Amino acid sequence: MAIKAGIIGGAGYTGGELIRLLINHPGVNIAFVNSSSNAGNPVSKVHADLLGDTDLEFSGELHDDIDVLFLCVGHGDARKFLEANNIAEHIKIIDLSQDFRLKATASIGNRSFVYGLPELNKAAIQSAHNIANPGCFATALQLGLLPLAKAGMLGDIYTTGITGSTGAGQSLSGTSHFSWRANNIQAYKALQHQHIKEIHQSLHQLQDDFPAAAGSERGVHFVPWRGDFTRGIYISSTLDCGLPVEEVRRIFADFYATAAFTHVSDTMIDLKQVVNTNKALIYVEKQGNKIVVHSAIDNLLKGASGQAVQNMNLLFGLEESAALKLKAGYF
Repeated sequence: MAIKAGIIGGAGYTGGELIRLLINHPGVNIAFVNSSSNAGNPVSKVHADLLGDTDLEFSGELHDDIDVLFLCVGHGDARKFLEANNIAEHIKIIDLSQDFRLKATASIGNRSFVYGLPELNKAAIQSAHNIANPGCFATALQLGLLPLAKAGMLGDIYTTGITGSTGAGQSLSGTSHFSWRANNIQAYKALQHQHIKEIHQSLHQLQDDFPAAAGSERGVHFVPWRGDFTRGIYISSTLDCGLPVEEVRRIFADFYATAAFTHVSDTMIDLKQVVNTNKALIYVEKQGNKIVVHSAIDNLLKGASGQAVQNMNLLFGLEESAALKLKAGYF
């Protein structure tokens, strides 16, 4: 029997990606796609590439005849939505905002959320009822560091990362216009990006002596960049390491040996390998006593909607890769 899914906030980038995945999922039927500003309009009127793929229309209403509810709303709006709406207890929730990612804020009413990074919390996700989907930068950065945390090797980490314009959402701002983004790169939120908190939380989970909270002198020092492309995230993290690079690569390969989508490359990776896929690719290199870990994902898929579907598959005991065997737009 197919899983019935509802989507709140279906008109944005993450909502659109989620619809694209779920209409092709063999075990899911979309019961409704909610968008108060587009109620009554065909989904394909907003997501024009879906013309001919679905007859779904946006709904302005909610109903309880579903098994899972995806919240594709802005940060702060997921908590407000759950405060304002009485969602039936049997409905599982997957939230794509940052509202429930930190342990201190991971509950609302009788609902508690599990942090939904499968490479870290797979067993907990499988037995959970509510999932807090990780942030896009947080996913890419953590996947490059989790094996080192498990080995107790993390100290100070200096990280740069660049993201496509879709990471800023569909609403226009001065830094998301084509005329500004084209042929342009800019650093922003240096050393204070909101995802640093969840990154520290996860790394501390595997390495006790790593700071659980961001803001100390020791930890992840992250400078994000806005890139002049639409989608994808590329991260490079530098840290001290006395081990031979072959041993470090073996640590990564062992950690991700059973991961469905995270793969360790033996050659340098590039962004085109992951765009339009749910993959995360990692490459490790070394110069002197420093290693550099490169990681790459698609910010809208493994960094958002793809990972949300991956979490749904785990929640309901489906094949983890269902609807996620996607081809990279390599050429």
